[in-house]
Amino acid sequence: MFRTTEISDPKFESDHLRFITVKTPNLQGRGDICVFVPPLKNLENVPLVLLLHGVYGSSWVWSQKGGVHRTAWEMMQKKEIGPMVIAMPSDGLWGDGSAYVPLKNRDYEKWIVEDVPAAVLENIGAVGENSPLFISGLSMGGFGALRLGIKYADRFKAVSAHSAITSIEQMPLFVKEPMVAYVQSEEHENSVWGIIESGKENPPPFRFDCGTDDILIAHNRKLHYQLKECLIEHVYKEYPGGHEWAYWQKHIRKSLLFFNGHCTAG
Repeated sequence: MFRTTEISDPKFESDHLRFITVKTPNLQGRGDICVFVPPLKNLENVPLVLLLHGVYGSSWVWSQKGGVHRTAWEMMQKKEIGPMVIAMPSDGLWGDGSAYVPLKNRDYEKWIVEDVPAAVLENIGAVGENSPLFISGLSMGGFGALRLGIKYADRFKAVSAHSAITSIEQMPLFVKEPMVAYVQSEEHENSVWGIIESGKENPPPFRFDCGTDDILIAHNRKLHYQLKECLIEHVYKEYPGGHEWAYWQKHIRKSLLFFNGHCTAG
């Protein structure tokens, strides 16, 4: 599927993290993926979790600032969750953040939905055609997870988000690029609620949470109320904390537990 692929050499890897770089037309260049593969034998069709970062970040931040691979491995050893592979892609590295939408002749949406799972499938033996696919993320990555996970309900078995941006309108809270740079031609594509309203299919099981001191708390509450008023099943939680890594390090466990409960393939 890719013109070129580079993957890290196991003898130089550490903490069970692998690194993949592929060239794809969707990015008109190369994209990076950090992958946590649990050190277990005879793994086949293991669930695959796509974990999206926020603004300013890249493929390394969930592991090197969030320690998610250590959290996941600890949970597996304690039998809290079953084995799963976690793929942490860059967002395409446009500006302060691409919002995981098509921009300037590059399709950051297809990069996540099509290229990243394909790259992992081609290079990580534990992942197979029957691996259940999940998606989560924080902040801008939470927006990407909710928007893409619900839009492509036929691909994702469950969705989770932390401290999520819920609309393109909130991007200027974090980025230098103006909102107009992100706006999609079809209005419903610009918000999580728009995707839900326009959806032809029922959304997959999804959850989201936000810190009570988070700059995005009002937007998350609004989305929750919209969903509640329309009787759309979902899980929404609030916890103490702000828009910060201490919050995400703690609550990523909620995503992993949620996905573990929806791991049956098929």
